[in-house]
Amino acid sequence: MQEFLSSVFPNVFSKLPDFFESIVETFIMLGWSGSISFVIGIILGIILTVTKKGGIIQNIAVFQVLDKIINFFRSIPFIILLAGVMPLTRLISGTAIGVEGAIVPLVFGTVPFFARQIETALAEMNPGLIEAAQSMGSGPLEIIFRVYLRECIPGIVRGTTITAISLIGLTAMAGAVGAGGLGDFAIRFGYQRNQIDVTYASVIVLVALVSIIQMIGSAIVRKNSH
Repeated sequence: MQEFLSSVFPNVFSKLPDFFESIVETFIMLGWSGSISFVIGIILGIILTVTKKGGIIQNIAVFQVLDKIINFFRSIPFIILLAGVMPLTRLISGTAIGVEGAIVPLVFGTVPFFARQIETALAEMNPGLIEAAQSMGSGPLEIIFRVYLRECIPGIVRGTTITAISLIGLTAMAGAVGAGGLGDFAIRFGYQRNQIDVTYASVIVLVALVSIIQMIGSAIVRKNSH
């Protein structure tokens, strides 16, 4: 088996340490930027939901400002966003290159998308459940945690799955500016040196990662659907 793989992916086998390091870097970028984006995106999605017209804490001014900010960042192509936030990236991370330099732009590119996914998931909530909770004297925080977040788990998981898969694509794109990971590995060796097996190997790993995330997300949705 090893002989077959080495014959199909000769350039990959000659660079196995670099290949494994690029996989680890991709996981690091996914872990850090995904975790930060998940927390911030959940918060922003909730704020959008509860402050909109008819929300449990209606505040049109807050909603409009946040809505416009999210729309603004969502409209910026990620490759341009990478360059646009470089000063902030250097301020926060101390560098604008490598894995550390990719975290900040990845968060900026992911949070607006994920916040919209959460807003959409929470919008599926049955208004009758919210009215029932309010009639029993539940406050806004209780409604958010006991009604919105608990009853909308399938929608939140679907949104998280879609966002995680999108984030994998962004990490690969960040490799174009030297952020490390599989994208950088595929560009440096697969594209610039015309080693097509390196590109294929990188694609196979990314596809496998996407498939695993999709399977986990689908399993969680099935378990929590009712």
